[in-house]
Amino acid sequence: MRAGFFVAGPPADGSVPAGFVRQFHPGIRLPKIPFSFPPRDGLWITAMSVEKTSPADTPELVQRVVQSYHADARTHHLNSTFLPNRARVIRVLEMLRRLVFPGFFEEQRLTSQTIAYHVGELLVHVRHGLYEQVRQALRHAENRRKPGEGDTNDHFDVRAQEITDTFLDRLPELRRMLATDVQAAFDGDPAAGSTDEIIFCYPGLDAIYIHRIAHELYKLQVPLLPRMMSEYAHNETGIDIHPGAQIDESFFIDHGTGVVIGETTTIGKRVKIYQGVTLGALSTKGGQDWRGRKRHPTIEDDVTIYGGAIILGGNTVIGQGCTVAGAVFLTKSVPAHHTVTVTPPDLRVSARRRDGYVPLDPNEFIDAAGI
Repeated sequence: MRAGFFVAGPPADGSVPAGFVRQFHPGIRLPKIPFSFPPRDGLWITAMSVEKTSPADTPELVQRVVQSYHADARTHHLNSTFLPNRARVIRVLEMLRRLVFPGFFEEQRLTSQTIAYHVGELLVHVRHGLYEQVRQALRHAENRRKPGEGDTNDHFDVRAQEITDTFLDRLPELRRMLATDVQAAFDGDPAAGSTDEIIFCYPGLDAIYIHRIAHELYKLQVPLLPRMMSEYAHNETGIDIHPGAQIDESFFIDHGTGVVIGETTTIGKRVKIYQGVTLGALSTKGGQDWRGRKRHPTIEDDVTIYGGAIILGGNTVIGQGCTVAGAVFLTKSVPAHHTVTVTPPDLRVSARRRDGYVPLDPNEFIDAAGI
């Protein structure tokens, strides 16, 4: 491979010199690429002929890498006709965000005169993008069950259109649910200045927005796409909600980092949870044998769960109006209108003695803090 650069002193007028990089490879001609590099040690890098050869073992390495693909079919999708595209799934999510929260995430302002046109245009793009990814997912899943069947059976195209239409028909109800989540976050956090701040800034709302979209597709039995969406939310917010979790209205996750909500969790109305809460399974030793069974807890209406609490098990029910303190570990049900705490640890606070310094009784400070 040959690349072109040369080194020169800074121009007298202080301007950035223009140059180009041209790369050569056997059998390939690449266009000129304009560039301007900042100075290094008082020199501008603009162009210079440099020879760079590939390592002699590159063909052998390519062969070994390709052989590793053929050795394990679980980690490649060569020759696949149908496969969902993660980037396009995310693009659909972001277009849906603009439909759900109009005016918040636009590059141009919306007005009451232009909103109908805006919604119509967005729906065209969302419908096409969602249909195509649902279609890809359905045909891919069928090919995994019966190789080749998904490539030829046009029933999956019809089913993809039905799923897309059903999902889009639920958008008004999704907006209603999300509006209750926005209000719950504002009502539950004195640090919030407005509901606009909740929509723009709060990772908990971002996670629940994506969850509500993914959950609808999960209920419609769309393979892969709901998990792709939920893991996008996980990557963006640090909040891990399985798309199968059933979450009622006015749900608020405060702070959010480290929250885990498992697939068969059921959460009622007006529930508030803090960072680090786990609503998980008591055991997964059985692996796939547990699929389809209730493994995660039920949280009834008006429950608050503080940071770091761990609640496990499909038979565990936290009754209406309960408060679960931070760092609690629960595997048993709690009756309605109870508070669950742990015994405080035996804290010891010792002052370091120095010449001429008389330490105060640290217990006075502990008592004053209400500990």
